[in-house]
Amino acid sequence: MTERARISHRISAISESATLKVDAKAKALKAAGRPIISYAAGEPDFATPDFIVEAAVVAARDPKNHRYTPAAGLPELREAIAAKTLRDSGLEVQASQVIVTNGGKQAVYQAFQTLLDPGDEVLVPTPFWTTYPEAIALADGVPVEVFAGSDQGYLVTVEQLEAARTPHTKVLLFVSPSNPTGAVYSPEQTAAIGEWAEANDLWVITDEIYQNLTYDGVRAISIVEAVPALADRTILVNGVAKTYAMTGWRVGWMVGPADAVKGAANLQSHLSSNVSNVSQRAALAALTGPQTAVEEMRQAFDRRRKNIVAGLNQISGILTPTPEGAFYVYPDVTGLLGRSWGGVTPTTSLELADLILEQADVAVVPGEAFGPSGFVRMSYALGDDALAEGVARLQRLFG
Repeated sequence: MTERARISHRISAISESATLKVDAKAKALKAAGRPIISYAAGEPDFATPDFIVEAAVVAARDPKNHRYTPAAGLPELREAIAAKTLRDSGLEVQASQVIVTNGGKQAVYQAFQTLLDPGDEVLVPTPFWTTYPEAIALADGVPVEVFAGSDQGYLVTVEQLEAARTPHTKVLLFVSPSNPTGAVYSPEQTAAIGEWAEANDLWVITDEIYQNLTYDGVRAISIVEAVPALADRTILVNGVAKTYAMTGWRVGWMVGPADAVKGAANLQSHLSSNVSNVSQRAALAALTGPQTAVEEMRQAFDRRRKNIVAGLNQISGILTPTPEGAFYVYPDVTGLLGRSWGGVTPTTSLELADLILEQADVAVVPGEAFGPSGFVRMSYALGDDALAEGVARLQRLFG
């Protein structure tokens, strides 16, 4: 008799989130007394705005929020999400086309589960957020990496996508602004990619969670606004975590065609049922309340963006393109590899990240978590003083 595996092969194959792993290691070292500065986690350092917190306090006192509610989300929140989708993504949808999820990560997972059959291929512009390939594999899909380096501003082209397309290609993943690079596709680039996807009858999953965090007058146009004909083959993923400093509240959503949303809603009814009602009420306040705090946070991110790019680009061997969105920089560090630093000669960005942590007490996420080696991701969603000190440490280490 063949020995049965103790746990499933599907689960055994999953890797721990690299960003959370590095952040956890940094926090453990800090708790042990090391003066660690971490650029690892994509998490705003701001408190959730007070009016949102107050809405949650009021909701917690209302017994109706102590009960189960519709698995797809509170009706009034779904209406508010539909309104935001029209306002920011240029797509008119009904509330019935919205599912509220436990953070954007669940929306990503459900989108792939809804669309993919075994062997279906997903084109994944690379560098990518570390969860995408794992979520694709959990749906028995096949991630196909399409790499664009710093020389392309980390933006893939239609020609690259076409070269990677096969008869098994079913889905294009489109992310703008990008995690990990902060790159934003121009309206023209977005339209060209959208028209190509539409012409080839591809589904599109577009992660728009950073769409409200852009700089220098740049707007991250939604692919469904650029190419309205894609609306019946596109799932939009979003949430309140990044824009409103609500990472711990766990409220995201997916928006899409009726058949896809119905399928995803059936999945969620068995997977998790409804999101916390108190968190949903807080998210409703966020979307419908004053946006002053959002703009203040965006301006702070913009200031930090300029400072970290300027500081890193003073280091010989580091090339840091200026991101136009999100709150990450993605330095090309190939110029530091193969050289000796404090008696250590790193040959990969993974080895370089270990060196930086050990010799400078600075935590960064190596490029291997997001695609090819030779890069690191650094979030500038941390305090101004910590950001400046971390960059100064790197300048001393590699000076």
